[in-house]
Order: sequence, then structure tokens, then C-alpha cells
Amino acid sequence: MELRSVEELMDLLHACRGARGTACAGGAPVDLHDHALQTAALLRRSRPADKELQVAGLVHVIGQLSRPGDLAGRADHAAGAVRPLLGERVSLLVRLHREDRVREPAVHRPVMDEPVIDDVMDDALILRQADESARTAGLDAGVLEDWRTVLELVSARHTRLGAP
Repeated sequence: MELRSVEELMDLLHACRGARGTACAGGAPVDLHDHALQTAALLRRSRPADKELQVAGLVHVIGQLSRPGDLAGRADHAAGAVRPLLGERVSLLVRLHREDRVREPAVHRPVMDEPVIDDVMDDALILRQADESARTAGLDAGVLEDWRTVLELVSARHTRLGAP
């Protein structure tokens, strides 16, 4: 699956409403839609200038919707789906936010400069912490439509020229 528009992504995120998944490995079941909003809201509060990190928090759940039983493959699946639309960094954060990959970065390191890798690994850890915190957060995280503009801004920076 490859997402080609913000509208397709919004539809997929809306489809998460009522879907049950785990917030992280071994976590209690959560509503994926609410969990995505809460994770993104926590990241917005802690890193207000980092729109890509916030968007990664919003979209990290989509792999659970399409591959609910595939614990190992769902992060890769979600990362691959968002890469063309949201860019390499968002894709990488979604892929790396799982605990085992944050602790073992050498196995999955892309070809990037060492300082860039360190920054991405630090951000992946922040995403994982927000993911875990969102399991217990009872905060009002707003509605999905509030994120459309942020998704469009991030997408506009990464969509290939001439792409539909």
C-alpha cells in the first residue's frame, strides 16, 4: 500500500476509529484512532516546532490496522505507506519507534550522515515515549480534522514534483 494523498491518509486514519490495537509491544489494547491523536498531541506539546515528529506520532498506528497480527512487519508496512507522501524522516521515525529498533539502530540504519542518524534515533525514542504515554493519557486530543493542515504542509514539502 502506498498513500498518494492527504485525503487517502485521512480516510485511513478515520478507519482506525473503533479499531483495537496495542499502543506498543505488550501494551493494553487501545482505540487506534484515539491513540494516534493522543500521541500526536503529546508530541505537539513537547516539540511544537517539529511537525514531522508530530505527524509520525499521528500515523504510526496505520500498520496495526492493515496488519494487526504482524507485530514485526506493521511498522515497516506503515513506514512504506507514508514515505512517498510524508517523506523519508517521517517514514524512518515510524519504522524506528519500536523499542527493539531504537535500542539496536545499527541493524536498520539507512545511508545517512552519522549526526543525522543520531538525531533520528533520539527522535524515535521521543516518539516511543509519547506512544507509551498515550496509552494512559486521558487528555482531550482534539479531532483528526485538526491535523489536516499539518499533514498538508508536511506532504507539500515531500511530494514529488508533478505527482498527482
